[in-house]
Amino acid sequence: MGFALEQDKHYTYRDYLTWPDDFRCELIDGKIYLMTPAPLLAHQDVAGEIFTQAKLALRGKSCRAFIAPVDVRLPSPAEADENTDVVVQPDVFVVCDVGKLDRRGVRGAPDWVVEVLSPSTAGKDQIEKRRIYERHGVLEYWLVHPTDRILTIYRLINGEFGKPDIYPLEEQTPVAVLPGVTIDWNELAPYLRDDDL
Repeated sequence: MGFALEQDKHYTYRDYLTWPDDFRCELIDGKIYLMTPAPLLAHQDVAGEIFTQAKLALRGKSCRAFIAPVDVRLPSPAEADENTDVVVQPDVFVVCDVGKLDRRGVRGAPDWVVEVLSPSTAGKDQIEKRRIYERHGVLEYWLVHPTDRILTIYRLINGEFGKPDIYPLEEQTPVAVLPGVTIDWNELAPYLRDDDL
């Protein structure tokens, strides 16, 4: 790695910007979460297909779809960028407020976030990141479970994620916060084979 990290130190975006480009991590409440080696090809296929469908559905609209790696900084209100201690890289996400976009990525909560679960990241995505996305105002959070072939959806209601809705990865699922955007799971069927997951 070429540099030392202190186990109990609280890190911020200021620190994050000094780290080498090949040191991939996320910051959640100042704690470093190392990114695993590149995900399996099936994970990338699923994320890529969701991104492609969203991007095509949003063509000509003000909302923009993104796919990892893009830094999403989630500061507290009025917090300076360098003091932000939450920097994540969702698998797929959409931002409708172009004022949140800058040359370094995104500052503020996306409207829609999708995380494709893998064994090495499932706990972080379902616990830490769900809590962070709720706290910072992500309107809709999808957890795609390719192995189990289910989709868990959290929607922000009165500042909190309510009880999740759970669906099979079948037919189509509309994105409630993005009218006109629907994910067609039939298009993902080739990427959901048991031997690839």
